Amino acid sequence: MDTNFDKLLDFPCQQTFKIMGIAHERLPQDVITCLQVHAPGDYVPKVKPSSKGTYHSISLSITVTSKAHMETLYVELAKLELVKVVL
Repeated sequence: MDTNFDKLLDFPCQQTFKIMGIAHERLPQDVITCLQVHAPGDYVPKVKPSSKGTYHSISLSITVTSKAHMETLYVELAKLELVKVVL
């Protein structure tokens, strides 16, 4: 992944990630477990269901330390089975 995050942001910084995935009780915990590996911290996800209840949107503020760190978070979160999109 080759992004321009280093040109757009001053690291370290807080970045809000929005993760959308299948509406399943395991989704928030899977996201938190992944984050604990790559960006340990105390996370309180905000979970919003879609209008039909098929998907959930999870918002989290994460401290990212570098361009590589941010790219890793996007890649690793996107690999999760229940996740469909990471913004």
